[in-house]
Amino acid sequence: MPAKDAKAPAKNAGRGADLRRADTTEGPPPDRPEQIRNIALVGHSGAGKTMLSEALLAATGAISRMGSIAEGTTVSDSEPAAIHQQRSVALSVVPLGVDGVKVNLLDTPGYGEFVGELRAGLRAADGALFVVSAVDDIDAATSALWAECESARMPRAVVISRLDHPRADFEAALARCRRAFGDAVMPLYVPLGSGTAAAGLLGLLSGTVSEPVLDNPVPVFRTADDAERAASETARSALIEGIIAESEDETLMDRYLAGEDIALDILIQDLETAVARASFHPVLPTSAETGLGVAELLETVTRAFPSPAERQLPPVTDLAGAPAGLLGCDPEGPLAGEVVRTTIDPFLGRVCLVRIFSGTLREDTAVHVSGHGLADRGHEDHDSDERVAHLYSPMGSSLRPVPYSVAGDICALTKLGTAETGDTVSSKELPLLVQPWEMPEPLLPVAIEAASHGDEDVLARSLGKVAAGDPTLRVERNSETHQLILWCMGEAHAEVVLGRLRDQGVNLHTVDVVTPLRETFAAAASGHGRYVKQSGGHGQYAVCDIEVEPLERGTGFQFIDKTVGGVIPGPFIASVEKGVRTQMQKGVAAGFPVVDIRVTLLGGKAHSVDSSDAAFQAAGALALREAAATTRIQLLEPVSEVTISVPEEHVGAVMSGLSSRRARLTGTTSTGGDITEIAAEVPDQELLRYSIDLRALTSGSGRFSRTYLRHEPVPASAARPAAKA
Repeated sequence: MPAKDAKAPAKNAGRGADLRRADTTEGPPPDRPEQIRNIALVGHSGAGKTMLSEALLAATGAISRMGSIAEGTTVSDSEPAAIHQQRSVALSVVPLGVDGVKVNLLDTPGYGEFVGELRAGLRAADGALFVVSAVDDIDAATSALWAECESARMPRAVVISRLDHPRADFEAALARCRRAFGDAVMPLYVPLGSGTAAAGLLGLLSGTVSEPVLDNPVPVFRTADDAERAASETARSALIEGIIAESEDETLMDRYLAGEDIALDILIQDLETAVARASFHPVLPTSAETGLGVAELLETVTRAFPSPAERQLPPVTDLAGAPAGLLGCDPEGPLAGEVVRTTIDPFLGRVCLVRIFSGTLREDTAVHVSGHGLADRGHEDHDSDERVAHLYSPMGSSLRPVPYSVAGDICALTKLGTAETGDTVSSKELPLLVQPWEMPEPLLPVAIEAASHGDEDVLARSLGKVAAGDPTLRVERNSETHQLILWCMGEAHAEVVLGRLRDQGVNLHTVDVVTPLRETFAAAASGHGRYVKQSGGHGQYAVCDIEVEPLERGTGFQFIDKTVGGVIPGPFIASVEKGVRTQMQKGVAAGFPVVDIRVTLLGGKAHSVDSSDAAFQAAGALALREAAATTRIQLLEPVSEVTISVPEEHVGAVMSGLSSRRARLTGTTSTGGDITEIAAEVPDQELLRYSIDLRALTSGSGRFSRTYLRHEPVPASAARPAAKA
């Protein structure tokens, strides 16, 4: 927004202290949603989101000086994994106070594998700042995210960052933004100079130049000279026409084209309205290092972005799933909040970030915690009544006590024993469920084992805590291979998850993932099972003869009795079948279950005293193993139906990669724009690390989903030694 009044974005900023963080005391929390702005910082990793949040915190006096990513001293990135990787790996909330408005900045990770944290941030936000580097290109994932926000009608602005970089080019970056995001993206300000010479911003509407001052959050303002005005006239005219095109006053364009000067306050009002309804997207040049554009960005956020009261809330139901009616962002309404992030603090225990959609949450209040709809991720439905002892306002990893939190605000709760990310917090008298947000499917399996028997209990407890805070993580105990599998979004996500487990004192190591194969008979075979034991007293006696035939894929198991003359008494025929089934589960070659066979019981012998159910079970198992030893056993591997969505320019590389994975292409479909969907049938063994390879092939823009299709014979060229864990 034009800094027409030259307002300081913060008053009495605390500076000069020895500590980087300012005094942790703050004023009373807002008591109306109109005093709150929830803004998500989104963009590709390395675009400058975290340092921009540091600059905004310093400019408003929330911290005494900016931290450093390299030194691990930023407010947003305090987790060990973030410091180690030198990039955000989790959602972080940093509040700012700007002229009586509380701005909750939600710093989200830019790396694609942490998309769960990104979506949580967007769920809690009412607007988004797309941070784009003035040096780098806009990646396909950022363009796709813009399209998602467009479909949700979320207000957006574009922040072109890193203008202090020697290779920074504002005009080129602006052109990239307009190509990626559309013509409704227009600059409100243009930098004077470029790279390290960018010393000020010219407001296109106001004609005022702001110049940052070292160690002072308030820039110096002056009137643009004639040369500066002339150089920006084309951009100014385009901006005014863009604003007028969004105006509800249909006469405004005719008046402008007729030569009338439209009043600045009318243009600003129409601009603010268009931004709030997500039809116009201002571009703001910034530099976190020099403070360029920080004051203008704060003014835009507080004046143009909507308050929570102006945004529609997600659907809400009762615990039975019946619609609970439309809730408003009303501090006096029924309590409805959502846990958008859960962490485990070694001293405070479970810490939950909660976005309050309706009502007011106060200290020492009984609440109902509900979690439904994530059973497929290992989060079983749960309901419990708990008591909120203390409320906090989060500042990164720091917590500041507050007496209450109203609708529209974001707070932190501690020591809720059952709360998990995605849960609903509501009143005990009127329990509610907020519809969960969409989560991507984790597709990278990582098999882990406790380092010792004594570590198994610690691993189980710690896994529950880590999974409670990460809905993109799926924990699976494979019933066939008996491996403990962590399904992650990618290698970086897996590294973070394993790091969190080790930080909780878990000794573990990773092992190769075993694909759950099947076994079947390649040809018919006969087997003789003889189980005879005489050791004095009551013995064991059972003899059976079987024939085994392979069946078509998916047929299952058939057992046929063709004995005659009662050579095996009726009750023991069922015992033979039970023994065969037990051996089928154990496997006959590599330890995987046997499927798709017909077993025919042809004959046998029994003893009037020594025959028993256990003896004929053992004989049946022996007969199946003997039959297997006389023929070839075919291994069957699982095959999945895979759908891959990629930009058009990567289709060739992706299809070539699939052919090297023994895939069968079944079709391609254009889904609009430049996105193509590729359908294929791919063996699961070839998909173990496909999420990593697809990211590399498509620069992070490719996505895929998978559904189990069937088991097929493993070709000789792909056969490899495999054993059940």
